[in-house]
Parts: sequence; structure tokens; C-alpha cells
Amino acid sequence: MSTQIVQVKKVTTHQLQEMKNRGEKISMLTCYDYSMAKIVDAAGIDVILVGDSASNVIAGHETTLPITLDQMIYHASSVVRAVERAFVVVDLPFGSYQGNSSEALRSAIRIMKESGAHGIKIEGGLEIKESVLRILSAGIPVMGHLGLTPQSIYKFGTYAVRAKEEAEAAKLMEDAVLLQECGCFGLVLEKIPAELAKQVSIRLSIPIIGIGAGPFVDGQVLVTHDMLGINKEFQPRFLRTYADLHSIMTDAFKNYIQDVKTKDFPKEGEYY
Repeated sequence: MSTQIVQVKKVTTHQLQEMKNRGEKISMLTCYDYSMAKIVDAAGIDVILVGDSASNVIAGHETTLPITLDQMIYHASSVVRAVERAFVVVDLPFGSYQGNSSEALRSAIRIMKESGAHGIKIEGGLEIKESVLRILSAGIPVMGHLGLTPQSIYKFGTYAVRAKEEAEAAKLMEDAVLLQECGCFGLVLEKIPAELAKQVSIRLSIPIIGIGAGPFVDGQVLVTHDMLGINKEFQPRFLRTYADLHSIMTDAFKNYIQDVKTKDFPKEGEYY
């Protein structure tokens, strides 16, 4: 039985919920700059995540922890200026919401006002309930994030699959239900067993987006630089590469260098 795909001019939280309701999968990719976002949006992506993965992909840090709120707003502003259709979600970075709901609200408001984004994403469950409720009270759409939460890497000490044990799986389900009850419009599940992700997607009425969480959720998200094959160092099981831009770009750069060195560029007709 085929799934109905409805063309929309502008993706909203309402549209995402309707997609889950009718069984249409949701596509989501990361972006951090204007040029890439313009291409991704024009291709028809449903959701663009301005992820704190910019800390790794753009700035070269080992973890997501160093990126600041100001930097996230800069990246988000660049993306929003390029987007016409997609729903743009921005990560609240580490240190901008943990343990202080007032600070969380100020951070979320800054992102919305200064970047023009459509919603924020926040990592955690019960421990951030107060911050989630405070942000939602301001009318800001919130997407949750459970499973492997990269901002807690030093707590876990590994990027291995989460919630394999019964107790952690039960806690994840409780947190997922809690986030829905708080009013989150969606939830990202990262690197957890596919069967657990399936159970969460069945139990919750809001859209569930997976990354390394199997095929039974309502949509998928990948880091754009990874799926384009730009980043050669990151090759997890869940990553499918749709291009080898690393090789294509390397060849282009080498050809340019060669043409400059041999005085082949610029030729007549390529200058004024």
C-alpha cells in the first residue's frame, strides 16, 4: 500500500503531525550555512536541523560542547535566510539550558528572535522538564532528544548504542512520554535499538525522528556533511553515503592548482 505524499508550500509543526498521522516519512538533514541550506531546502527536505554538530563539522572540535549560543544563532541566521519551505529547528547548545529554566527560556528566545528559526531542540528527559515547560510557555516549539545525547558524552564516556539494558530502556520510554505530555511537537531518538524506537513511535502520537534508531520511526535525520561523503573520518553503521564529495572536491582543487601552476588558468575569455 503506497503512502500519500502531500506537497506543502511551508512545513509547520502541524504539517509534521499530519505526516505522521497519514504514514508519510519525514526527511531531516543538518545545515549550518546559507549556501548548503539553499540547496537542501530546494531539494524538498522537510526539516532542517541547525545542529550543535557544527562544533564538530564546521569548527573541528572533538565534541559538541564548545559551541556557544552566539555561534548557534549565527549559523541558524544563515540557514533561515536561505530557506523557503523547510521547518528549521536549532539545537540549544551545552550550558544554555541545563539546571536553570530561566536561562533556558532566555536562550530559546534569543534563538527565535535573532535567527528567525521555527523551533528549538533540547537534549534530555525528566532532568530538563522545567526548562521544557518554561520554553513552551513562551509559545516556542520544542523538539526533544533522547538516547545518545552528545552533550552528555563525558557522563556516558562513550558513543556506543544507548538503552540496550532494560532499566535504561524503561527510563527512555518514561522520558519520551513525559516530553510528549509536556507539549513537545517531536522527538529525536539517537543510536538506540530499533525495536525500542519502534515501541516509542507506536506509543507516542508525536513524530519520532531517528538517527541510528532503525526504520520503524516516523522519519530520519543525518548530518549532511556525512551523507555527502565530505567527512571521511566518521563511518558508523547507520550512515548511508549518497555521494563522494570528498573525492570530487579533492580532484577539483588539484585540477585548479595544476591549471594555475601551468598558466592554463585564466585563458582568454576568462578575464577582462
